[in-house]
Amino acid sequence: MAHTNGDSSQLQHITSQLQKLGLPDLPSHPDVLLYPQNNPVDVYRAHIIQQVQEITGAEAKVIDSALAWTLDLKHGDLVLPVPALRLKGKKPDETAKEIAEKFESPLLAKPTADKTFVRFFFEPGSLAGFTLPTIVSKKEGYGFNSSLGRKDPTDSSSPQKLVIVEYSSPNIAKEFHTGHLRSTIIGGFLVKLYERAGWKALSMNYLGDWGKQYGVLSQGFDKYGNEESLKTDAVKHLNEVYVKINQDNYAEQKPVVELKAKIDELKKLKTPPKPKKPAKGEQPKPEPEHVWTDGQEAELNDTVEQLQAKLKELEALPSIDEKARQFFRRMVDGEPEAIANWQRFRDYSIERYKDMYARLNIFFDDYSGESTVKEVDMEAAAKVMETRDLSEESEGAIVVDFAKHGKPKLGKTLVKKRDGTSLYLTRDIAANKERDDKYHFDKMIYVIASQQDTHVAQFFEILRLMSPPYSDIVAKCQHLSFGLVKDPKGQTMSTRKGTVISLADSLDDVHNYMHEVMKKNADKYAQIEDPEATADLLGISAIMVQDFSGKMVNGYNFDMERMTSFEGDTGPYLQYAHARLCSMKRRSEIPDSELPSADLSLILGAKEGIELIRTLAQWPDVVLNTLKTHEPVTVLTYLFKMSKALSSCYDAKDTANKNAKTMSVVYAESREKKVALMALYESARLVLANGMKLLGLTPVERM
Repeated sequence: MAHTNGDSSQLQHITSQLQKLGLPDLPSHPDVLLYPQNNPVDVYRAHIIQQVQEITGAEAKVIDSALAWTLDLKHGDLVLPVPALRLKGKKPDETAKEIAEKFESPLLAKPTADKTFVRFFFEPGSLAGFTLPTIVSKKEGYGFNSSLGRKDPTDSSSPQKLVIVEYSSPNIAKEFHTGHLRSTIIGGFLVKLYERAGWKALSMNYLGDWGKQYGVLSQGFDKYGNEESLKTDAVKHLNEVYVKINQDNYAEQKPVVELKAKIDELKKLKTPPKPKKPAKGEQPKPEPEHVWTDGQEAELNDTVEQLQAKLKELEALPSIDEKARQFFRRMVDGEPEAIANWQRFRDYSIERYKDMYARLNIFFDDYSGESTVKEVDMEAAAKVMETRDLSEESEGAIVVDFAKHGKPKLGKTLVKKRDGTSLYLTRDIAANKERDDKYHFDKMIYVIASQQDTHVAQFFEILRLMSPPYSDIVAKCQHLSFGLVKDPKGQTMSTRKGTVISLADSLDDVHNYMHEVMKKNADKYAQIEDPEATADLLGISAIMVQDFSGKMVNGYNFDMERMTSFEGDTGPYLQYAHARLCSMKRRSEIPDSELPSADLSLILGAKEGIELIRTLAQWPDVVLNTLKTHEPVTVLTYLFKMSKALSSCYDAKDTANKNAKTMSVVYAESREKKVALMALYESARLVLANGMKLLGLTPVERM
C-alpha cells in the first residue's frame, strides 16, 4: 500500500479518526496500491481487503481488483462479486453469505449478501470524517493522484511518464467548424486528465497542411482572393475561396464523372456480379439469363473513347485538377514561389486557429503537420515495407494488400502514387517513428473520427508488420475514435459543398443568447464583473457539455436550443449549480479555516446530506475509472448525479418539525451547524469545480 506518497498530515488525520473508532493503523497490503491520503474510499478498501482475506484466504490483489464502485448508491458504496475471487471448493453464494456474516468493522454497516455479491455500506459518521476534511484541505487537488503518472507509482521521486495526445488536426485554410469541435475538446480533456494523474502530457496538433488541395486553393485565391480579407480573417476568407473553386472544379469534372458512371454501369451489365451464396438449407436461385448485345459493346467502347478524349482535353487546358497536381508537384520539389504561397496560407491559418483554441481553453505544445515529415524518413519506411514484402507494385503505384498478411477485411491501401508522391499514410508511418525518436514517449493517443477507422487500422497494422522499431512504437499507441457532429437536421457537414456550421459563428450565437438571459435579472447582472466574458464561458459550457453528453463513439446533431437550456443535463445547469454554491459561500461569511474542524455530526440527521457525502467520496474513483475509459461522459454523468444530490439537500425538510429546512445554511439553528453545512457545501463546490475544469469548462462565480 502506497502510504508514503502523500500528505503526511492527511495520513495523521486518518490515523486519528481510526483511533477514535478503536482501530489501529490502516492495514498494509504490500502488493496493492492504495492511496488513502488521496481517496477516502481506500480507507475502507484496506479494511475490506483485510477481512475478506482472513475469511476466504483470497489474495489481497485479487480482492482489490474485484471490489467495484456502484453506479447507484442504493446498491452499496462498494460491491464484491464473489466469483471474481476465483475460490475453489465452495459455491459463490455460500461464500457471499459467510463474508456477510463474519465481517465486523465500526467503519461499515453489516454487509449484505445478494446472491453471489457482497454489498458494503460505509458508516456515515466515519465517511464524513474522512471525506469532507480531505476535500477542504486538498481543494483543487481532491480526486487527483499524481503518483499514477510516475514510472514507479510507489516512489514520488520516480520520473514522470510522457503521453502525447494528437488531436484537432484541421486542414489549414479551412473554416474551423462544429465538426472539428469533437476532436479538439476530447483531446483537450485527455491532456488535462493525464496531467492531473501526474503524467507529463504533450498536446500535439498534426495539421493537414500538405497535398494537392493546396494547388486547388492557390488557383482559387488567384481567381477569387482578396488580400484585405485575407488579413482580416484568413481562415474564413480562404474557406470561401476553397468552396468557390471547388464548385468550378465540380462543373469542370462533371462530364468525366458522368462518363465514368456510365462505363461502370455498362461493365456491370457485361460482367454481372455472381449471385450470393444461398443461406444454409436454401436452394440456390437460378442465374438470370445474361444478354450482352453488339450494340451495348459498341456503346461501351464509344463511352470509353469519349472519356479518354475528355481527359486529354482537360489535361490540355489544363483543368483546375491538373493545375493543382502540377502546383503540388512544385511544392514537393521545393519551388520557392509555390512554397511561399503555401507557407503564407499556413501561417495565417495557425494564428486564426490559436484564437479559437484559446476561446475553448485549449493550448498546444507542438504544431506539426504532414509538411514537417522528412522525406528521408518516408523513404526509410518505404524501404522497410519493400524489404519485408509488405508493399508491392500495382499498375504503376505502390500498394499494401492486407489479404496477403492475414487481414483481408482491411483490403488494399495505396502508399505511393504512380507519379511517385507519397500519400498521408506513408507520412503517418514516418511521423510515428519521428515522434518516438524526438520525445521517447510512454504512450501516444490519436484522437481521430470514426470516418477514419479503416485508415487508422491499416496504419497500425502496417507498423506491426514492419517489425521493430516500428512495431515496438505502435504497441505504445492507441486510437480514440469518435462519432461525427452533424447539422441540426442530421446531415453530414462538408467544406467543399459549403454546408459546414462555423464554430466561431456558433460560439457568437450562443454567447449572445446567454447574454440576453443574464440581462433579464438586472440585479444579478449588475454584480457581474465582466458580463461579456461570463456569457462566453456559459456559451462554451453549453456547447462542450452537449458534446460530452454521450459516449464518444456516438455522433450527435448540433442543437442550439437544447444545449442552452437551464433545465436537464446541460452546461448552463452545471454553471448555475456552481454559481449558487459560490453565492452561498459569500453570504455565509464562514472562513475556510474553520471548515476542517467542523462538527460533522450536526449534519448527519438528514438522509440527503448523507447521500451527498457518499457521492462526494466517489469522486477519486470516478477519476480513476475515467483514466481507464477515456470517456468524458464518465465525469459528466457523475457531476450531474452529484448536482442532483446537492439539489436534494436544498429541498430537505423535517416533516416532524413544521417542515423546517434541515440543510439550510440561512436557517441553521446554531453557528456550529452553519460551519458544518458550509464544510459540506464547500466540499461540493470544490468537487464540482474540479470536475468542470477537468472537462475544460471554466466555472463561473456569478451569472
